[in-house]
Amino acid sequence: MNDQRPVAIIIFIFLVGLVLLTKLFMIQVMDDSFMKRAERNAIQRVVDHPYRGLVYDRNGKLLVYNNPIFDLMIVPKEFEVGDTTRFLELFKISKEELIASYDAARKYSSVKPSTFIKQISTNEFARIQDFLIDYPGLFIMTRSVRSYPEPVAAHALGYIGEISSRQLERDSSDYYVQGDYVGLSGMERFYEDQLRGEKGVKYKMVNVRGVDKGPFKDGEYDTASVAGHNVNSSIDMDLQQYGEKLMMGKTGSVVAIEPKTGEILSMISAPFYDPNSLTGSDFGKNYTALNALETKPLFNRPIMATYPPGSIFKIVQSLIGLQEGILTPETTYACNRSLVACHNHPSPVNLFGAIRNSCNPYYHQAFRRIINQEVSSNTYKDTEIGLNAWREKVLKFGLGGELGVDMPNEKKGLVPNSAYYDHYYGNGRWKYSTIYSLSIGQGELLVTPLQMANLAAIFANKGYYYTPHLIRAIDGDKSKIPAEYQIKHEVGVDAHHFNMVQNAMAEALYGTAQRAIIKDIEVAGKTGTAQNPHGEDHSVFIAFAPKEDPKIAIAVYVENAGWGGRAAASTASLMIEKYLRDSISRPELEEYVIAGNFIY
Repeated sequence: MNDQRPVAIIIFIFLVGLVLLTKLFMIQVMDDSFMKRAERNAIQRVVDHPYRGLVYDRNGKLLVYNNPIFDLMIVPKEFEVGDTTRFLELFKISKEELIASYDAARKYSSVKPSTFIKQISTNEFARIQDFLIDYPGLFIMTRSVRSYPEPVAAHALGYIGEISSRQLERDSSDYYVQGDYVGLSGMERFYEDQLRGEKGVKYKMVNVRGVDKGPFKDGEYDTASVAGHNVNSSIDMDLQQYGEKLMMGKTGSVVAIEPKTGEILSMISAPFYDPNSLTGSDFGKNYTALNALETKPLFNRPIMATYPPGSIFKIVQSLIGLQEGILTPETTYACNRSLVACHNHPSPVNLFGAIRNSCNPYYHQAFRRIINQEVSSNTYKDTEIGLNAWREKVLKFGLGGELGVDMPNEKKGLVPNSAYYDHYYGNGRWKYSTIYSLSIGQGELLVTPLQMANLAAIFANKGYYYTPHLIRAIDGDKSKIPAEYQIKHEVGVDAHHFNMVQNAMAEALYGTAQRAIIKDIEVAGKTGTAQNPHGEDHSVFIAFAPKEDPKIAIAVYVENAGWGGRAAASTASLMIEKYLRDSISRPELEEYVIAGNFIY
């Protein structure tokens, strides 16, 4: 008799499978109760955005902190609106905005949350929070925006804003998603990695009405956010506030540096703006308004504006001539005004007198000797060789290239080489008479105010500088600042050459910048008047003090303010006194600068 057991087993398995398939069909197709039960509770992934690091000034005063704001998030598949009119009134949006926001969210994902209404203030959130339970698919995500206890140093600190699609494409860290905030300028952008912190994630159960039912699996999969690192800036807030008071209503810049460290004490770009205006929900509107102003308050002049340095550059010429042995302190030239215009002063003058009196013809003749050293019998070739050799020496002073300050968009300025003139005049078609304006810091030579302040630091330090920077410490630890800001840069001029130059700069104040003289503080400085073909010349002044133990080096540019001994020298002098003494002994000079009537 044949064994029928295998056939019976096959039939049994077939029948069981048929029953299960029938049941599954009934559950999935005919009966939706299980689907409704599953949808009754859902797991919601909520990103926990970290607080950005705080920013302090060099004395521990708070410059930037965080203010909470709220984004209303939407899950389109769960979203339901009963009374549309009531919804529009409650959330203060139009019907068109509702439709547009919903369509954008659904296009992104019907099941993933996305931003519905951005940057709701604390007061607005308090008004609407009790009504959120009436609208399934809506929930609140807490974020923060920057706030400023004092509206100063906007250009140095920078601002944050929503990340752009281009920035997202360049993000190799996979940290950011659309809608995240990121540093867009200043320190906020440069130190983004340190300030941003680390995101956390929370998983919570919510029912179909959006009611929070508690953490998923008691928070087993949650991760906490980690706040960003706090940054200690080198800015002196009191000095910054005072400088902005002096520059109110003017166009220009002020940069003050601690010479021994390269730390930037003050960085002012005028006109300036209230950094609080570029925060919160009005960011876009306010940015557009500021950007449309003819005065360009968003333009960061200390690192982006370029000007001829004017007579200040004569100090660099003097030092290069001394180092090369082409000039000595006794080298004497007549003030020959047939070569180039000059003002009244004794003639002839030695190098000390040339610095003190800012003699243009002296530097016309001295620069010719630096450039034309007769290394070639061809005058044109000789000038080309001399210019390129001179340029290499000038570059060591931090000119003609980026210094490397911890801010984005720093400009290089310009120290022209032979290729530059070949491009405009043709090879072998220019000589010293073409470029002599470089001798007095005019012509094609261009510098930024930051570079000029760095020159003042070089003169104060007798031949070296540290890259100017706004960072002083991270989380109070000075060892965490980037290593490049602790490297000493030598300019290639022996220290003893600076002794006579410093003495001449101190004496120069009594001739060209008497407003810069401070009782009992020896200031060494140099005025400049940068030519401006579009209107009044720019007033320029650099200085350092005290002369024997410099604590501050400063450069001031005041556009369209004329002679350097007025606007720029007066402003710099007050800034120096404020920093060294924390008080002002010359109220009449302060009133003069604030009034700003420099060319009358």
